[in-house]
Amino acid sequence: MSFDTYRGVVYPAQTDAMGHMTVQYYVAAFDQAMWHLVARLGYNPDWRNELDEGWADVRYEIDFRSELKTGDLFSVVSKVVNVGKSSLKSSHQLVGQNGVVAAELAMTSVYFHLKDRKSIPIPDVIRDEALSATSSEFK
Repeated sequence: MSFDTYRGVVYPAQTDAMGHMTVQYYVAAFDQAMWHLVARLGYNPDWRNELDEGWADVRYEIDFRSELKTGDLFSVVSKVVNVGKSSLKSSHQLVGQNGVVAAELAMTSVYFHLKDRKSIPIPDVIRDEALSATSSEFK
């Protein structure tokens, strides 16, 4: 199952000398999309402070497919690919307003104890929802 996880517009300050959105802003959009994905799966952002629990991204593999320019609207569609004991693999497509995929990201994130600085098991509420979400493809 896929989810709309982020929407944005390319501003002039987000472009390079050739007028295309720079890599750092693709990564920023994917990062924000991940937070919306895990929230949709049951992660409560307050757990960062209440339980000292959060997420650490440990792997990004990005394929750039087409370019976005100033003023282009885009969205990110995300899905869960695999759920481990403490890790979550997700896939994200950044899609331009014309429906063309501008970039795809394969991401591995680890559920993490923020003070102990080590991975911990993903809470059952998140794991159960993530497992049920792995059954279908992108729309």
